Amino acid sequence: MSEMNKQWLLKSRPVGEPTLDNFEYAETPVPEPGPGEMLLKTIYMSLDPYMRGRMNDTKSYAAKAELGEPMSGTGVSVVLKSNVDGFKEGEYVVSQSRWQSHSISDGQGVMKVDPANAPISTGVGILGMPGLTAYAGFLDIAQPKPGETVVVSAASGAVGAIVGQMARIKGCKVVGIAGSPEKCAYVVDELGFDICVNYKDPDFVEQLSKACDKGVDIYFENVGGAVFDAVFPLMNDFSRIPVCGRIANYNMTGDPEGPNKLPAFFGQVLVKRIMIRGFISFDHYDRFPTVVKDIGGWIRSGEMKYKEDIVQGIENAPEAFLGLLKGKNFGKLLVQVSEDPTRN
Repeated sequence: MSEMNKQWLLKSRPVGEPTLDNFEYAETPVPEPGPGEMLLKTIYMSLDPYMRGRMNDTKSYAAKAELGEPMSGTGVSVVLKSNVDGFKEGEYVVSQSRWQSHSISDGQGVMKVDPANAPISTGVGILGMPGLTAYAGFLDIAQPKPGETVVVSAASGAVGAIVGQMARIKGCKVVGIAGSPEKCAYVVDELGFDICVNYKDPDFVEQLSKACDKGVDIYFENVGGAVFDAVFPLMNDFSRIPVCGRIANYNMTGDPEGPNKLPAFFGQVLVKRIMIRGFISFDHYDRFPTVVKDIGGWIRSGEMKYKEDIVQGIENAPEAFLGLLKGKNFGKLLVQVSEDPTRN
């Protein structure tokens, strides 16, 4: 029997928290590339929080996933056949390959990955979109200064771990927020954060306030919700908040209950002159060469480390994705779809 294209389709749109019933597994014949096209075989499929938003039938910064189509997403693939100038069989690339084992590409937006520089999995990790997101949000938008206090939510995650290490490299005091003692120990002992606070601890707010005894100059926002509520009162004058994500709010189906806090919020933004800036990684694609150069250099020098959480088998992708939304992953979450010939 010939090899089939294994796919996970969006079966239905979730209301609130997604479930396994929102996904449907399918197998179709592996497509043949036409003129100006190439056939890619997925090796690593990236799972990222932004994919939750693509499941909704709402307008956003990127196209939504369509019902009955493979879920949106990027991956590291090997070129099996190529009719595209500049790409040849056997090369490794990062592309919008979606949740499937094989994909067709016309080469637009595809980037080559050199296994001699770093493991190819980093093409969707620390040297890919998470690295670009961390670099642009922290260095370009927040513009850290030595001695400042930086707070990073989701500190052990794909983006947060990079931000915290860059803050350390730039001479800042780094306070991480994570969801388990193991994750907190990792970001302090392995990544060099000064302090890490577990947001699940009953005295989380008190611990955070003590850790940030001189206030907060930069808060790199990955989470939203109760974590943001705890950090915001600690913001200093002229502090900066790059807004990267808000995973705590992704499954909301309506406005939160309770009093309207917006007037008081904007009052503090005004009085403290706080800069809040949302950003999307693809707005900063021109920074990719610098990201690869700088972060790659920090990795080679030992100044920066990374952790990957690799799930084996495309059949496990939906369950792993649901776990990601609940913070069950530890490091950059990947699904290994096929053999990686570059790994020993």
